[in-house]
Amino acid sequence: MIVKANQPLQRDRSTALGPAPAGPRPERAAPEVSFIICTRNRVAVLDACIKSVQAACRAHAGFAAELVVVDNGSSDRTAERLASIAAASEIPFTPVCEPRPGLAAARNAGLRRARGRVLVFVDDDCAVHRDYLRDLERHYASGEQWLIRGGRVELGDPRDLPFTIKRSWARERLTPDVHPGGFVLGCNMTMHRDVAARIGYFDERFGAGGPLRSAEDTDYLVRAMLLGIAVEYVPDMTIFHHHGRRDRKAIEKLHRDYSLGNGGLCLKHVRHAPWLLRHFYWAARGAFRELAGGPAFDRE
Repeated sequence: MIVKANQPLQRDRSTALGPAPAGPRPERAAPEVSFIICTRNRVAVLDACIKSVQAACRAHAGFAAELVVVDNGSSDRTAERLASIAAASEIPFTPVCEPRPGLAAARNAGLRRARGRVLVFVDDDCAVHRDYLRDLERHYASGEQWLIRGGRVELGDPRDLPFTIKRSWARERLTPDVHPGGFVLGCNMTMHRDVAARIGYFDERFGAGGPLRSAEDTDYLVRAMLLGIAVEYVPDMTIFHHHGRRDRKAIEKLHRDYSLGNGGLCLKHVRHAPWLLRHFYWAARGAFRELAGGPAFDRE
């Protein structure tokens, strides 16, 4: 059972989330957890992601869960497929249409519709480990709720290059001495609903499809830290990331997007988080080194 988060020390801003909305089945109590999946033109991989979440829910059936899947303006068969899944799903399933482009806008649409007390963000190219909910419940039953918590991200396909993963076996907390980017990955990020209400919605200038193309998750972590909210990585709560990047060209684009997002992050927060400048320098230096043929990834 999840313990309710303690009241924050400061009042929330105007961007706070409202109370959990009534779902399509109002006779059901609000679920313990909401999986929020954002997708755009990836119907081929979306099925595997949804099936993995459903399998995790069946494996831990006593822990009530729902799926909220946000279609971010897809032009393929995504809308039809989501309607079909919703009609047959034994787990509460809410398809959401968000035509405004951008991952941050899609995440916000998911936040507005999610009813769970714990919110779990999973990317559409990821598969959730069968024991994910068991691990999640254990961590959130510990009594400490006032934090953002992220889990292990394994490579889903050995043909993909080892980027956008995190394999550390150490449980750790984010500090200003560590660059927030990649400490907790947005493809496997969880928080109590009260934490999301305290931080507010994602900044829609950041993230894939937005003007700054990345870092909507990193911006969220920085905002959490500035509010005194802890950010924790745990070496379980595992997902498998099938990101599909297999050549230098794909990684170069990834670095360009990250550099733009990190630059915007520094400009936004430098007044209250000047330590970001140091991390931006080292991140840029590391990116140039990798593109010049140096270390290709974090071997942690």
